[in-house]
Amino acid sequence: MSVLVLHHMGSLNAVPYDRWLADYEGDVVLLACARQLALVAEELPHGGGYLHAEAVVGYEDSGLLEERALELARTHGVRHLVSCHELDLDRAAGLREILDLPGQRLDSVTPFRDKGSMKEIASGAGLAVAPWRDVECAGDLLGFVREHGLPVVVKPRDSAGSMGLRILHTEVELSAYLADEFDLYSGDHPNLIVEAFVRGPMCHVDGLVLDGKVVLSWPSQYQYALATYRTDTGPRMDLTLDVDDPLAKRLLEFTERLLEAMPGPPNFTFHAEVFHTPDDELVLCEIACRTGGAAIRDIMRTLFGVDPTEAWVRAQLGLSLPAELGSGGVPLAPRQMSGQMVLMKRPGRVVEVPLEAPDFPWIEKFRVFVRPGQVMEAAAGSSDFLVTVLVSGRDRAQCVERLRQVEEWFMAALVLEPVPAG
Repeated sequence: MSVLVLHHMGSLNAVPYDRWLADYEGDVVLLACARQLALVAEELPHGGGYLHAEAVVGYEDSGLLEERALELARTHGVRHLVSCHELDLDRAAGLREILDLPGQRLDSVTPFRDKGSMKEIASGAGLAVAPWRDVECAGDLLGFVREHGLPVVVKPRDSAGSMGLRILHTEVELSAYLADEFDLYSGDHPNLIVEAFVRGPMCHVDGLVLDGKVVLSWPSQYQYALATYRTDTGPRMDLTLDVDDPLAKRLLEFTERLLEAMPGPPNFTFHAEVFHTPDDELVLCEIACRTGGAAIRDIMRTLFGVDPTEAWVRAQLGLSLPAELGSGGVPLAPRQMSGQMVLMKRPGRVVEVPLEAPDFPWIEKFRVFVRPGQVMEAAAGSSDFLVTVLVSGRDRAQCVERLRQVEEWFMAALVLEPVPAG
């Protein structure tokens, strides 16, 4: 008997599946993405708690992952399958159906991955969503713009991490998009939707569902626009809302209604993004049935003392969970507030960069994603980080003050030199 783990993206060191599953009565088998491991400069774990660990070349864009997963399932008697990255969720669900394994199936993955289905479900539950339309030809996009005006947002129905998202503000940008990016014969355009641009800050609510009940959940607010990762080299802050903030209560209630409408599995983490408009309306952007990116997992751990991803993985296998989560169905209350700051990669050769955190006791996590001598290009995705830092504080204002202090320290120590073109 064994459990098969699919690991698409990010550091394996940050998600020690073998340690999380040390008390599982079986073996742990790992399939990881070779390209993504190379991007984070990590190698496969040797020995330890894995019976078998393998990096798959072509993991992202071929059927080799599924082929190897089925071979390993036969060889090692796989009885459970775990995947935590959004781009793996539907592939994992399909494999569970083929192998008749317990866990999330396609009927509960698709509404979270398909943004069109998601909006229809939310709207049916009485929650506000932006006007939208499927885009199968240029006429669909132009007709929507004529009806709703600019700006508009164009994105794949099943994208993740802002990949493929475009915000078209002007007629010039619309014309350039149709000329340069909208390829009628690429096969990509039927997967697109267009939606009206919603003004106002983006909030997100993150949490954990066990046995169909929300056991922990808390809202935060981005202090930046997610889609500006290519050009934004300033501090991108994300701050939890204070306990006495009326918006926090409204966001929790909004997300609870959304979760009741969505066909989620019994055990999962969630990451809901909600606009707070200038008219004080809450409008759904989207919701995912996985842990949020960047430092959101660490934010939840700072707030509640529980790692939501570890609890999610263990719950899928029926393993014991932290005692804090067994409090009779009452969601946990946060112990303190938290904030994260992200600086995105930007073009240049790294001459000097501080690799260790400054000696501030309230820094909960600090990670640098580059090394001296490395050549950086502009960020290609919303998770293409230069550095991330997470702090704790008694309230939102103190978290902002502490993040500014770390930013000033880091930028004073960072030395870049330009790289000649060509």
